[in-house]
Amino acid sequence: MPPYLVDLVVFLCAVIDLGFTTDGYDETPGALTAATVACLALLLRRRFPLVVVLLTLPSSVMVELTVPPFAALFTLADRTRDRRLLALCAILSAAASAFPWPPSALASGDQTWTLIYFVYTLTTAAAPVLLGQLTQARRDLSRRLAEIEQAREHERALHAQAVLAQERAQLAREMHDVVSHQVSLIAVRAGAWQVAAKDTDSREAARTIRSLSVNTLDELRHMVTLLRASGGRATELTPQPTLADLRTLVGSSGIEAELTGALPPDIATPAQRALYRTVQEALTNVRKHAPGARARVHLWDDGEEFGVTVTNTPPTRPSLPLPGSQQGLIGLRERADLLHGTFHAGPTPDGGYRVRLGVPSAGD
Repeated sequence: MPPYLVDLVVFLCAVIDLGFTTDGYDETPGALTAATVACLALLLRRRFPLVVVLLTLPSSVMVELTVPPFAALFTLADRTRDRRLLALCAILSAAASAFPWPPSALASGDQTWTLIYFVYTLTTAAAPVLLGQLTQARRDLSRRLAEIEQAREHERALHAQAVLAQERAQLAREMHDVVSHQVSLIAVRAGAWQVAAKDTDSREAARTIRSLSVNTLDELRHMVTLLRASGGRATELTPQPTLADLRTLVGSSGIEAELTGALPPDIATPAQRALYRTVQEALTNVRKHAPGARARVHLWDDGEEFGVTVTNTPPTRPSLPLPGSQQGLIGLRERADLLHGTFHAGPTPDGGYRVRLGVPSAGD
């Protein structure tokens, strides 16, 4: 229930309590005024709990009200941590309720009965104070439990990051120890072949293999660095490929390829990286699956989208069976989805293959 509705219900209960208390009694104007002030003060009990407690004391002396002093003491106990202040307010409230009215009754009445009634009212006043303290302790406990749960979630996240970092480091070691060793052997053998080859075509093929092996080793070292960094700030220190590197990529692809078109240099880095990886994967597939084919890399921008299209001709000789993970095109499609772009790959009518990546101009 909203707080203002709770305050309204408490106020109505106080008004009803006042009506039942004064019904049939000839109350003085001062007593009615003090009781009315006590009831109205309950509307401000959340903001000024101590002031409201003090405003209920005159009504407790003149009129036997129950709701206003109890509600005021409960709110004060719920809002403050000063136990001495709470004890003092409870004693004052009990004393006000036990004090005979009019004061002349104190001289003619039984002082022993007044003392007994004071002890009774003091015990009664302790009830809202203890209830308010219990509510405060429950709220503190709930807040503490929420903090503990948050700390546990943070601890679980740190543990997951530590496990991920360990797995990444292990994967980096495997890549460095196994893959780089094999690629290094390929580069060494290609260099020896280039020196020993007699004809020009063989030397050119050996040179291309050696160049590709060296580039693969460079990229492998970059990947190992990323894995070992485990997502830290060190991952941003290694330069990422951009559109300026496309001409070098096409020239060192080992196939007959040309680069046409151009794109503005202010394209966002994620889009430039996606374009570069698309061309790289497409040229790799041409080299693996379409021997002797020519490729054309075309950069385009139609105003709404920009992107790259890589098209290759049919192969001129049978391709060798080479191992592949079949994940290259899937990774390119995922890159396009991250950029809210489009990705298409498929055969052309003349037996070649086309790969196309488009990125919205507004999301670059």
